[in-house]
Amino acid sequence: MEPDATSTDTLREKLLDAALAHVPFDGWSRSAFRAAALESGIGTEEAWRVCTRGPLDLAAAHHRRGDRIMRDAIAAEDLSGMRIRDRVTHAVRTRIETDSDREIVRRSSALFALPSNSAVGARLIWDTSDAIWIALGDSSDDINWYTKRMILSGVHSATVLYWLGDGSAGSQDTWAFLDRRVAEVMEFERFKGRLRENPMTKGAVAAAEAMFSKVRAPSRTKRRDLPGR
Repeated sequence: MEPDATSTDTLREKLLDAALAHVPFDGWSRSAFRAAALESGIGTEEAWRVCTRGPLDLAAAHHRRGDRIMRDAIAAEDLSGMRIRDRVTHAVRTRIETDSDREIVRRSSALFALPSNSAVGARLIWDTSDAIWIALGDSSDDINWYTKRMILSGVHSATVLYWLGDGSAGSQDTWAFLDRRVAEVMEFERFKGRLRENPMTKGAVAAAEAMFSKVRAPSRTKRRDLPGR
């Protein structure tokens, strides 16, 4: 019998809550995982059932929790008066501020940087960028769907790394760093606009855009007759 997804998620969240007290000292380790299993009352065997990859699954659950908190925070705000660049900056800052404990984020970054876990880490960063764009109402369905998330993944990752080493009051240096990164992205968009208008380059740009116009964003609806999506 397949485990109930709701109960599995509930147990994983309970296990995560218990683990967070240990992660700053022990990292996302098996010892922290065992301690969380015992302290939460879930038990080691059940903990491994809901987290088949052990501490890695807990670290991923912690990251996804931050995405959910960010989405809820953005949904409760009225950002209609902001420019798009300010909305993006605000959303990235909101996502980073969901993680109040730098040491936990530092431990997560070290875990996902391991070669065996790098694919999981890259997917989580991509999903965070996707969550930010969805929260901001992005409706792109072409190549822009990919480029927006690719660029934002780089901006977010760089800003998190800067934030981990930032000792300024209120992390003001981090937010200034974020502003500069977003400004650079916007400058690149203006540069692409100039290429479209330049008689020397507009032909090549038009040809490239015609080729990429056939690219479509992935479907958000799972096919029931195929695994995955």
